Formats: sequence, C-alpha cells, structure tokens
Amino acid sequence: MKHNEAGNSKIRIDRKDSRLAITHILFAFGALLLGGMAGLLQGMVKGGNFKLPAGIGYYQLLTAHGVLMALVFTTFFIIGFLYAGAAYTTGGTMRPGVRKASWWGFILMAVGTGISVVMILLNEATVLYTFYAPLKASPFFYIGLTLVVVGSWVSGVALFVQYGSWRKSNPGKSSPLFLFMAVVTMTMWLIATLGVAAEVLLLLLPWSMGWVPTINVMLSRSLFWYFGHPLVYFWLLPTYICWYVIIPKLIGGKVFSDSLARLTFILLLLFSIPVGFHHQLTEPGISPVWKFVQVVLTFMVVIPSLMTAFSLFAMLELSGRAKGAKGMFGWFRKLPWKDVRFFAPFMGMVIFIPAGAGGIVNASNQMNQVVHNTLWVTGHFHLTVATSVALTFFGIIYWLVPLLSGRKLTPVMNKLGLAQTWIWVIGMFLMSGAMHVVGLLGAPRRTAYTTYGDSVEALSWIPLNRVLGIGGGILFFGILLIIYVILELAFFAEKDVKQEEEFQLADVAEDAQTTPAILENWKLWVGVVVVLILFAYTVPIIEMLREVPGSKPWVTW
Repeated sequence: MKHNEAGNSKIRIDRKDSRLAITHILFAFGALLLGGMAGLLQGMVKGGNFKLPAGIGYYQLLTAHGVLMALVFTTFFIIGFLYAGAAYTTGGTMRPGVRKASWWGFILMAVGTGISVVMILLNEATVLYTFYAPLKASPFFYIGLTLVVVGSWVSGVALFVQYGSWRKSNPGKSSPLFLFMAVVTMTMWLIATLGVAAEVLLLLLPWSMGWVPTINVMLSRSLFWYFGHPLVYFWLLPTYICWYVIIPKLIGGKVFSDSLARLTFILLLLFSIPVGFHHQLTEPGISPVWKFVQVVLTFMVVIPSLMTAFSLFAMLELSGRAKGAKGMFGWFRKLPWKDVRFFAPFMGMVIFIPAGAGGIVNASNQMNQVVHNTLWVTGHFHLTVATSVALTFFGIIYWLVPLLSGRKLTPVMNKLGLAQTWIWVIGMFLMSGAMHVVGLLGAPRRTAYTTYGDSVEALSWIPLNRVLGIGGGILFFGILLIIYVILELAFFAEKDVKQEEEFQLADVAEDAQTTPAILENWKLWVGVVVVLILFAYTVPIIEMLREVPGSKPWVTW
C-alpha cells in the first residue's frame, strides 16, 4: 500500500530492508553485551579491588567497554533504526542500489569492529576509546576503526541517495519529518567523522607504523574532540527523533510542530560541531580566546534543547487534554504508563534533565576546573548515552524489532520490558550517582582501584566505589534481560499474522504552521556549518602546526 502523509493507510517495510535493519540492531546489542561484561568487571575492580583473571588488565577492559558501548553499539543501532525509518517513509522499500551499498557498509563496519576488538583482546590497543596520543596502539586497531568509519559513510551516502530519490519523485514537497531528521543526523556524522578520519590517516597510522618518529599530540587530540563532541549529538539526535515523532504516536497524540522540530535539528547541526575545545579547557597550547569562542558556541546548543523540552511537554499535555484531562497535571495520569514502548523513552527523557544540567557544568570554564578528569565526568556521560539514549533505544526495539521480524510484542515481553526499565534506572541511579558524588570529592576518572598509599582522602572514596560496583552489577542484569527480550522478539515470539505491528510514526497536528522551505535548503545549512567550523578551528590548527612539538610513542601497559 502507498504511504500518505495523513497516516490513514499502512505500509510494510520490504523484507529485504527489514533483514538489513534488524541485522544492524542485533549486532549492536551483541556489542552491548560484550561491552557490558567489560563494564561489570570494571565495577568489580573499582568497588572491591577484584583480581581480574587470565592476566586481563583494567585499562584493557576500559578500552573495550568504551569502544563497544560508545562507538559500536550506538553506531550500528542508529544506522539500523534510520535505515528502517527511511525505508518506511519513502514507500516501504529502498532502492536496490541503496540496499546493496548499505550491506557493504555493514560488512565494512563489522570487519572493522572485529579487527579493533581483537587488538584490544590481544592487549595491543589499551589506549581507551579516545585513543589519546602519545599512547600508541597497534596500527591494526586504527585500521579497524577506519573501516568502521568508512562503512558508516557508505551507509550514510546510501541514505542520502534514497532521500534524493524521494525528493525527485515529490518535487515541491517537504520530506517526511523522520526522513529529514535522519538526513540531519547522518550529515552531522559525516562532517564530524572527517576530524577523526584525518587524525587516524594523517597522524596516528603513519606514527604507529614507524613512518614518522613523533606525533603532534595537541593536534591529534583536537581532531578527536572535533569529532568527540558531535558524537554525543549523533547519539542524541535519534533519541530526539523518537521523542518528537514516535512518542506522540504511542500516546495517541500529534507532533506539536513540524517546523519547530526541523529548526531544532538544524540548530543542533550548526552548533554541535565547532565546540570541541570545551573538552580541552585545562590543556595548554590552545589560546584562551579560542576556548572562550567554543564555550560560547557550546552554550548555543542549550537553545534547541529548551525548544525540545517545550515541544515535548506541550505535546504530552495537549494529548492528555484531548483525552479529557482536567486540572494542572491531570494530563500526566492519561499517559500510557504500562506500555514499555512509551515508559522506557519517557524515563530517558526525564533523566536527560539532570544529564543536561551536568553538561552545563562541564562546559563552564570555572566549574570545569573542579570536575575535569574526575569521575563526575564519567557519571555525566553515563546519564546521557547510557541512560537517556540507551533507555530510548530500548523503548524503540520493543516495537521496531517485532515489526521487522513479523512478530508481536506479547504482554509478557511488555512486562519484562517494564521490569528491565526499572532495573536500568535503579542501577544507573546507584552507579552514576556514586560517580558524581565521588567525583566531587576528587576521585579521578580512568583509574583502577587504588588507595594512593592509604591516603585518608582516597580511603573515603571506597564506600562510594562499592555503591558504583553494585550499580554496575544491577545494570549488567538489565543488559542480560534486554538481550533475552530482543532474541525473543526477533526469533521466538508469536507471529504477527494480521500484521498489527506498525511503524510508530505520528502525524503533525492539524493546526501546526506550514513548514518553511528554507529549512530544507541543504546548501545553506551545510555552508553555515562549514563557516562556523573554519571560524572556530582555522587559527588554532595553524598555531598547533607551527608551535606544538612532537612526541615519541608510549606503551604503558
């Protein structure tokens, strides 16, 4: 059946496209399981001086955990999710060339992941997920990460081709909101990964292979954080897609404003990339002027974040009012609390409030001096990617995996999902909460268990570190439960013979204003992004090339 904007008819995603999307998602959750195992062992070491078996190193685990969770899990899931949504919103099927290219993208990413993980397991790449120079990994580790990035580029370009094909077939029309958001997400990813690609290909690979004796440490780190901060928004934009266009469908509401949603995504595209220096506020070699410029640009991201909060809570209230809610907070009782597809993303939405507040602390020059390189920072990004993002991704799989596999979300799986959500929230409250508090007490990040010669200060951290370890154990149980649910929904749940499962995509409210065509002027917005990047980085990069000395490689493990 043909898709229409009013949503009055159903379409089904082509089986070939469903297979590709679900393959990405299953690979992502395989990475989550392995990364979760590494995280569990880390928590055991941190909380009780647990002796790791088989000569495994703590920092080896830390590297595996970061790479698998922050890079592999998120990237594979996001591409699978965006691919499924793009297929649905463009008629239910991808062009054959797009599908073929996306399979090649998946293969490159999977091979690259395998190579990098093997190097970590062989203890040839214990450089953490930021792979900071002058710590030197095996060249194969960098080659593996390069394949992951190149594979994602292939899939991203394939998505653009599908989008271009839809625009050509529908001249003068605004693209479906989900498709527009997917294009913004992949545009951000492609621009941001240019930095890490330049770091690996121009600096890390020649240096790790011995072709050059030294590496420009400051330049390599700056190129990483040019990529590293928009990476956070690469995680968040698919989360925002769920909050903007999927949550309204689940609660029987409408998208509050199509144009506001698109403007929010454009602003996030503009202001999430030229801000990497706020991760380097304590590092020498960067002019305070340019640090200040990028801090200002960082705070510009607060604007679309507040726009999102306004839009989402307006949508929730209007939906409740339409169902007869009375009083100031009567709409709150009208929300479908027993539906895990809503409840998990909603909890992620609520937890994003303290997570965002922590981000303001990290980006503020003076407050950053207090928390920089402490466990506070680790607690912060566990609230963002590991809670707000992860819970939203979990909520998505409860309807997307059954849709792709042709099965049903049974009442039993729904109840297990609700339990898993509470387990995740409780575990993260303990772990991330302990990280925040012990970080404020001065406990450093990126360190194994140590008492620093029985220092009174360090000994005071131990009870909180134990709470951290307990929270990590609870979270790992939550990972096992979500893996069980996914496998059940993908392979064993009741068949959806009547095809009742559908892509949860809401319509726009009838009284919403018409979307301005300028919001889809890609030459304009990409051009503005390029100008902002050149403004924020050109002079500092020239100074680094001219003044910063090189460093020889170090292998400390």
